[in-house]
Amino acid sequence: MKKYLFLVIAVVFSFTSGYAFDKYSIDRNDLPEAAQTFLTEYFPKAKVGMVKTDKHLLKKTDYDVKLVNGTKIEFNNSGKWTSVDCKTREVPEGIVPKTIRTYVKKNFPDVKIVKIEKTSTKYEVGLSDDVELTFNLLGQFKSMKMDD
Repeated sequence: MKKYLFLVIAVVFSFTSGYAFDKYSIDRNDLPEAAQTFLTEYFPKAKVGMVKTDKHLLKKTDYDVKLVNGTKIEFNNSGKWTSVDCKTREVPEGIVPKTIRTYVKKNFPDVKIVKIEKTSTKYEVGLSDDVELTFNLLGQFKSMKMDD
């Protein structure tokens, strides 16, 4: 019985490993057209250091892009951005919804937005002073968290 269980596990593993894999490249043409357009619009001079293509068994493909300047951008399977992390540089203004930009400028005038993440329910914004803000999809402020 143990032999059969082992055999079944080995077959399942080999089957799933053929479908769930990561691929690395430096070619921005490996990205969906929407992601390529995003890079051209918001990071026109930046060079792509690496594109990681994540293929999942039950989930569609997503893409992690690391630019030579250290910026990390994540895209979903259709090429829409889900996360932009510019480390210490400011996230390009056009990526951040206007209501969020306005809120940050008014309440945190001396800091920059260095990271933004968008989920199906909210935006999470990282500021240069290690404060993290959460907004709903309409850009209305919801909460604040400070890193220790």
